[in-house]
Amino acid sequence: MHKLNTLNMKNICILVPESSVMQAIADPQYLFSAINNFRAASGKEPAFNVTLAGATKDVVLNGGIYTVHADKTIQEITKTDLIIIPALFGDMGQAVLQNKALVPWITQQHNAGAEVASLCVGAFLLAETGLLNGKKCSTHWGFQNEFRERFPDVEVQDGNIVTEEQGIYSSGGANSYWGLLLYLVEKYTDRETAILASKYFAIDIDRNSQSAYALFKGQKKHTDTAIKKAQSYIEEHYQEKVTVEELATYVSLGRRSFERRFKDATNNTVLTYIHRIKMEAAKRTFENSRKNINEVMYDVGYTDTKSFRTMFKKITGLTPAAYRNKYNKQAYPNVRL
Repeated sequence: MHKLNTLNMKNICILVPESSVMQAIADPQYLFSAINNFRAASGKEPAFNVTLAGATKDVVLNGGIYTVHADKTIQEITKTDLIIIPALFGDMGQAVLQNKALVPWITQQHNAGAEVASLCVGAFLLAETGLLNGKKCSTHWGFQNEFRERFPDVEVQDGNIVTEEQGIYSSGGANSYWGLLLYLVEKYTDRETAILASKYFAIDIDRNSQSAYALFKGQKKHTDTAIKKAQSYIEEHYQEKVTVEELATYVSLGRRSFERRFKDATNNTVLTYIHRIKMEAAKRTFENSRKNINEVMYDVGYTDTKSFRTMFKKITGLTPAAYRNKYNKQAYPNVRL
């Protein structure tokens, strides 16, 4: 009988927190198990030993809709190579509170040499450990403001799919966590295996930004009424050329005071905010119309093709043509800009 060589296997612990997303537990388990199957088919040893672990053996998810039976409790795991924290579900503050028992164990394992990876809003539980303080982190674009408020010592990365900081990994929103999972597969095995997995699961292996998926919501969760007034003006006049001086005058503030307060309230400079509003309007038009790129460019107040293309790609991660071809089912094929 062939004896399994476990010396080079990576021990992966997928946490099963309460109020977490079941798919974010099942997907990494499926992926790493599939990698083992790929290797077995080519006569190689398995690469991963995968364990589901919770504070208790039976963990309730999604408000009681599902129950997952963990392989082990965290007390039964003395050492692991990688901890995966899945996305949480519901109110983030409540979800973190429900899983307080996992926090010291995560910290202890990391201090003992384990790497830690959070998927999507699993970053909230990871940040609760304090391991991210002074470091960079990715999370779902729709939760970035809440994350910043709760963890001001963590540097949130706008748009990043994968962020790595000294053995701590985090990923962007929703299904973009597959980017991080493939990243880990490549790191722990090789590029060839990661590419095979990306083809099998139909995932873009080299996509590193979630900007194309972000819906700019206007950053209005603040109490500065003058800045909200300026934001509304920008949104209502995105087709025009609006200057910082005009906006400061409009809300009866000096330019320097206006710029400072705007950045404090929105986490954007005034000019960045203006560009993001224009690009959001352009994105919606590309998604829902047959207008060509120049028409859309003029609609949102740009007159220079190069400037429009550069700004659009900076904010979305895609060229205007690529974005339209990807998100508009009626888009014209093979059009380049």
